[in-house]
Amino acid sequence: MDIAQLLPNGKVLIAGGCGNEGVLASAELYDPNTGGFTATGKMSVARGDFTATLLSNGKVLVAGGESGRVLSSAETYDPATGQFARTGNMNAGRTMHTAVLLPDGNVLIAGGGEYQHPLATAEVYNPTSGTFSITGNMTVPRYKQAALLLPDGDVLVVGGSDGRDWQGQYSNAEIYHPAQGAFLSIGNMNMARFKLPNSVALLKNGKVLIAGGDTQVEIYNPASRRPLAYPQVGWMPQGITRQRPC
Repeated sequence: MDIAQLLPNGKVLIAGGCGNEGVLASAELYDPNTGGFTATGKMSVARGDFTATLLSNGKVLVAGGESGRVLSSAETYDPATGQFARTGNMNAGRTMHTAVLLPDGNVLIAGGGEYQHPLATAEVYNPTSGTFSITGNMTVPRYKQAALLLPDGDVLVVGGSDGRDWQGQYSNAEIYHPAQGAFLSIGNMNMARFKLPNSVALLKNGKVLIAGGDTQVEIYNPASRRPLAYPQVGWMPQGITRQRPC
């Protein structure tokens, strides 16, 4: 899977993923003003199933992924130069993990790991030093989960799998507190879900819409630290089928 990241200049960075020749190191930019794509610098290694996070300084952190093996390496893309540059390595190889920009400008990297062998560990990237440091473990090992920054600065982590994919989906959720560097388990979702990294969104009222991994949508209320069911409206309309993802 490739990654698309919106840049401060309005263009979109598209990097990595799989092509006819296998996993790619190439990247390109999409310009919404022209509707065209142009090549930009290459990553230091070919990557698929990695994360790309827009940093406070306008650069993009690219971390982990896989290319015949699970990667611990990371690099940053600078839109001003159109080039990638290596930065410090993560403490563990990770693919299918999550990365969230924290209010202090650091990035929380959590879970992922090798296929069928997810990690409970997490680490924090410091853009100033270009290094990763270990932080508290999640309450369970998970990959293919979703993570989202909440209005109070905490991070919500939901779903994922214990490595058995469809047979090991999680309904549980947890909160990461940056000040304590610790994860805390919270109430379960109404549905077990995985493969939902881009299906969780913060609403204007401060609640969180969880829409992926199942046909039913639900709402999480950070004020209560419990998920709320969203019946009727949350179901996919009749006549629309949702095929199981690959």
